[in-house]
Amino acid sequence: MFERVRKDVRAMAERDPAAKGRLEVLLCYSGLHAVWGYRLAHRCWNRGGGFRLLARLISHLVRWLTGVEIHPAAELGRRVTIDHGMGVVVGETAEIGDDVHMYHGVTLGGDTNEPVKRHPTVEDGAQLGANATLLGDITIGEDAAVGAGSVVTSDVPDGATVVGVPAERVD
Repeated sequence: MFERVRKDVRAMAERDPAAKGRLEVLLCYSGLHAVWGYRLAHRCWNRGGGFRLLARLISHLVRWLTGVEIHPAAELGRRVTIDHGMGVVVGETAEIGDDVHMYHGVTLGGDTNEPVKRHPTVEDGAQLGANATLLGDITIGEDAAVGAGSVVTSDVPDGATVVGVPAERVD
């Protein structure tokens, strides 16, 4: 557990040029605190039964404390970082790979009320700009970038950059 925390702190410190040191990141970065709270809630969710209510209560408390809402059933990889955190929403069936970096206001939202995979998959190394909205069962490829304020409703290939409303490839 401590090794995972150390790697999370190191990843955030490397991705944020404003970070003055790892102790500051450990104590003051709400996006990391939200991810750690999610990990606890996710463990409870996976135990099933009455633990699912506990998982939802933990995620609710984490949202209240950090401004970041991550459903405990979502799947997050390693070294996921959320810079400035406030307003991030990650839906129930979202999947986020390793080394993904998100900025404030990002939404990984659903596009149906049916009990199916309805939230985005974000593959390893992707970067999601501030206030980007990703809707539906779409895939953001490895090392892809989504520009700030973009609305994405279709797949983004590996390494591509998309911007705009609706998002279009620009590279």
